[in-house]
Amino acid sequence: MSEQKNESKPLRRFFQALGPAIIVACVVLGPGSILASSKVGCEFGYEFIWLLVGLGLLLVGAIATAARVGVLLPGTPCQELAARLGRPVAFVVGLSLCLVATCFQYSNNLGVLAAIEPMVATEITWQPWLLIGLNLALIVVFLALKKLYLPIERLMMILMGVMVVGFAGNLILAHPSVVEFAQGLIPRLPAGLASEFFPQVASTSDSKGELTRTIIDPWLAIQGLIVTTFSVGGAFYQAYLVKEKGWQASNLRDGLIDSVAGTVVLVGITLMIMVTSAAVLHGQVASADLKNVGDVARQLEPLFGAGAKLLFCIGIFAGAISSFLVNSMIGGTLLADGVGWNARIDGWPAKLSTVGVLLVGMLVAVFTDASDRVPLIIFAQAVTVLGVPFLAMSILYLATKARGPDGEKTPVWMLALTAVGTIVVIVFAIRTAIRIYLTLTI
Repeated sequence: MSEQKNESKPLRRFFQALGPAIIVACVVLGPGSILASSKVGCEFGYEFIWLLVGLGLLLVGAIATAARVGVLLPGTPCQELAARLGRPVAFVVGLSLCLVATCFQYSNNLGVLAAIEPMVATEITWQPWLLIGLNLALIVVFLALKKLYLPIERLMMILMGVMVVGFAGNLILAHPSVVEFAQGLIPRLPAGLASEFFPQVASTSDSKGELTRTIIDPWLAIQGLIVTTFSVGGAFYQAYLVKEKGWQASNLRDGLIDSVAGTVVLVGITLMIMVTSAAVLHGQVASADLKNVGDVARQLEPLFGAGAKLLFCIGIFAGAISSFLVNSMIGGTLLADGVGWNARIDGWPAKLSTVGVLLVGMLVAVFTDASDRVPLIIFAQAVTVLGVPFLAMSILYLATKARGPDGEKTPVWMLALTAVGTIVVIVFAIRTAIRIYLTLTI
């Protein structure tokens, strides 16, 4: 009997260590991530599997580093930034992530609708009421719960399980090529892509001889995969989640287990989606035709049937709902912390700020037409350009200040991966800035 207990102890310890990074994985696996991985698989086949694995390594480093910051520093990240660099710096960090989260919340609302539409035979005329009802229900539950962390952790694990079932079912039906999958693990770029890294403007003549100018950006789908998978905001929030779970220095090993497990689940599900798209849609469908996650589900139906489409839609819906709630919590918590209010998720400042993010995302989705969304997209891109590199540098800076019980510094491998991740987000922020400039000038 005692031998059985000893054998089960490592397994029990493993499951006890899970939680914060699973929540981060849920917020990352939203409609944007699902669409981005589908588009890359559709456009490039198996060729960017290596990139997804590399992004997973960077995310492990960033999440583990943020967890270490949350465990070893006495204050929250914004409290530490305020004490060391001044309150304005902390406010800019908190406001930046809040704005990024609010912009994503708008797309999360649309993602919920996109997941439901392919499952409904008739045209949906009650979209606004669906979004209003969903948001109000979440707000009521959110305000009513006195202890939020544990219910949210359990809900995210359930939704993650639903996503695994939904997307794994489609992957099995797709019968992907094992040989091409293995080749996709070798780092390389498709011919000509390396020389076309930055967006450019091309001029073409229409049938009437009139000159039109359009932006040519072969890296657009790839950048979408990078920024949605390597979520700096999600990693930054890990420092808050480990405090909510009550981890101490003795839990640092648990934090590493959690970081690896959460990232493996995230990359695994994203890989399922990309490989399914590569096996089924590559060479058959233009990636430009995949404008939202609902389009991906519709493209799968002719080959897989209504049952598989339903599975895929359930996975999308689980991803949208999980990202829906946690994303708004990230925005609300960081805004409260940046201002200097109580940043505990059970505290009223963070709760009310979270409600604000939910309401703004809902109102923008309900009251804007497709023709009015271009300025919103440009604003979201601009906020990302300004905010995300700042967040990455903040994680790196605080990691250099965190010391273990015996004075040990943050491991070099964590700092190295976080530094590489910071460089990646800065480079792609520059690409986004160029694209914004070209969009406004053509």
